[in-house]
This record gives sequence, structure tokens and C-alpha cells, in this order.
Amino acid sequence: MSASAQHSELPSGPPARAARPRVSAKGEQTRARLVAAARTLLAGELSERFTTRNVAALSGVSHGMCHYHFQDRTELILAVITDIHPEWISPLEEAVSGPGTFAERAERVVELLGRPEGAELSHLHSALHWHALNDVRVREGLEAEYRRWRACFVALFQVLADERGGGLDPRPLGLAVAAAVDGLAAMESMGGTEGTGADAGAVPGDGGEPVLRTLIRTLAAGA
Repeated sequence: MSASAQHSELPSGPPARAARPRVSAKGEQTRARLVAAARTLLAGELSERFTTRNVAALSGVSHGMCHYHFQDRTELILAVITDIHPEWISPLEEAVSGPGTFAERAERVVELLGRPEGAELSHLHSALHWHALNDVRVREGLEAEYRRWRACFVALFQVLADERGGGLDPRPLGLAVAAAVDGLAAMESMGGTEGTGADAGAVPGDGGEPVLRTLIRTLAAGA
């Protein structure tokens, strides 16, 4: 067979990557145990001990099996970021997308963000930020989550724009509130108040909730 004939039978473009085999139910359980162990280590006081070997040992899974599910520790960290999404991003998305007027949705958001954040989730966010400083993939994964988190506030003010009409731009208003929430959380964190959630958008403490409510109402009135 000629070389030209051989090439004519080959597919054009780069070869397709082989599809990863479907993970069995037992494999899903093993993966879930590894992610749970990763969360425990990251949220602990010695998060610097976070290695695939230590995660495997804590979950009771062999180190080789850990690497079957996760290529390296970065993949484990990214899995943890995905795992906390229902505890962090989803409630805010639901508060915004649920039924009601802008004022009703805004009140749901304020009440949600005013709830104390659990200690584990707060420690996890701190550890994830630390790893993001040293790992580009973790930083990109965490930034993607924060974009979704900030988008919730833009979506909230989109409701206001739809109610009023007239070309109101929801983006600067939503991003202003998101920045304020971050600032309030940082202030609470530096204050060292125990028993409150002080990261990832929580606005705990006696002052945070009314400040956020006043800010949203003021921006809405002046828009």
C-alpha cells in the first residue's frame, strides 16, 4: 500500500483521546471517601501535611488507588472545590433565582449571608486560598467559583433592571455588593471573632447584616 493511501485512511486532525472508562458504584464510593479525607486534611490544623499519600491513608484506600482516581494532589484539591459548591455557591444561586420581587430576593440573600459559616468550611476556604498562591490550577479553579459567586449579585440586580426597565446596568451594582461582602468578611476575619463565619462571602456579626441590607437598598434606590 502506498504512503498516500495509508494516510488517506487515517482520520484528519489530532487523534481523539480515549474516553475514561465509566466508574463503577464502588469506584464512586472510593472517590467520595478520598474527597472526604481530603476535606478533613485541608480543614485541619496541619493542612501542610496534605499529600496524596496522607489522603489515601486517612481514607483507608491504597496510595495506588488514590492515584487511579486523582492524578496528583492538585486534582484532589480541585475535587474539594467542586465538593463544597453545594454548601457555598448553590444556596446563593437559589436565593437569587427563587420566586419574588427584587426586594424579596435581596432579603433572602442578606439573611443567607448573615448566617454563621461552619468552622470546617471557613478553614477549607482559608486552605484553598493558601494553595491557590502556589498552584496555578487551584487558583484558576477557585477563581472560576468566585466568578459564579459574584455573578449571583449581578443576577440579583438584573431582577431590579427587569422590574424597572430603562436600561439599568446590573453589573456594576452587583459587583459593588460582592466587593462589599468580601470586605465585611475580611474585617470580621481580622477581628478574630469566634463562632462566626468569616470567609467566602459570609457577613457575620452584629453589624454585617444591616450594613449589607442598607447598601443594597441604597444602591437600588439610586440606580
